[in-house]
Amino acid sequence: MECSACGATRSADGLPGVCICGQPLLVRYGAALPAPALKEPLRQRPWTMWRYREWLPLADGEAPVTLGEGGTPLLSVPRLAAKHGFRDLRVKEEGSNPTGSFKARGLAAAVTRAAYGGAQSLVVPTAGNAGVALAAYATRAGLRARVYAPASTPPLILAQIRGFGAELVCVDGHIGDCGKAARAYATETGAVDVSTLREPYRIEGKKTLGLELAEQLDWTLPDAIVYPTGGGTGLIGMWKAFAELRQAGWIPAAARPRMYSVQAAGCAPVVRAFDAGADACAPWPDPATIAAGLRVPAPLGDRLMLRALREGGGGGAVAVTDAQLQAAARDLQLLEGIDACPEGGAALAGAIELKARGALKPDDRVVVFNTGAGWLYRA
Repeated sequence: MECSACGATRSADGLPGVCICGQPLLVRYGAALPAPALKEPLRQRPWTMWRYREWLPLADGEAPVTLGEGGTPLLSVPRLAAKHGFRDLRVKEEGSNPTGSFKARGLAAAVTRAAYGGAQSLVVPTAGNAGVALAAYATRAGLRARVYAPASTPPLILAQIRGFGAELVCVDGHIGDCGKAARAYATETGAVDVSTLREPYRIEGKKTLGLELAEQLDWTLPDAIVYPTGGGTGLIGMWKAFAELRQAGWIPAAARPRMYSVQAAGCAPVVRAFDAGADACAPWPDPATIAAGLRVPAPLGDRLMLRALREGGGGGAVAVTDAQLQAAARDLQLLEGIDACPEGGAALAGAIELKARGALKPDDRVVVFNTGAGWLYRA
């Protein structure tokens, strides 16, 4: 383990949280990364995120806690591309994961390591989808789970959390308030806190977004990735995946897609920090957007996100209004049959806005991420 801020290292034994400096830890593999010769046998493996087990914190003989997560489609969207002037626009459709969102990847990895580390009880604050994923994977592992969610969370998501057997606590506040309550509960009871970036393994699960995307593009990378950003583990995980692929010789050293963060205009701390040239985000007051997953006023992974955007070959950050993201989500549904969540709508709206600004060129190969299923957000 290596601290993402101060560079301190520690053993991966036990159940690591954050560094003593308070910043996120990252798993480092070094010479243990697999050689490119694995590409051919990889083709024969089941199409889940665990096909990349050599890239993941899973020892020989260990079985993952899994519901078949990963292996989501990368869809060409020709009608959307034609409407908005893209030559090659694709959507990575994460709503097809077992719990309806990309959160399944990170929580599958985190719960797997927690189970092997001897945890009995887990806790997470959530804007919605992480709570559903923790509830499902904790049940799959035979562990207890408590979830803190804002009272404003969509009712179907709250019903899913309860339905998978987690203890649900609704909080009159935003995700930051839920985080404080979750940390207090973990301190009081000894439950393992699997909050975003407060343990190192959710990033490893999200890393498979990047590994999978590279394989689906025959071990190449797109010109640009447009990603909706709240806590940031998906963006950070892909950035880490691409760095490890370059390090291990699976992709060329020059393969660096431009990475773009999309946030809601009513909660855009990363956009504000990026535009100001800052290395960290100031908390966003009074976050407000219908995209619950983007309502993160003070992300712990701010420094890592900003580093990923700046190291990604000229990426950036853009904010979109709720009206823009709703219109884009409707386009995804009506033109391509993709039932996008509000955050997925934000990603497409961000791509449209970036193209209008000239940041995305008509000939760019662009991948937009729909991070969850739209039906979960309907009353």
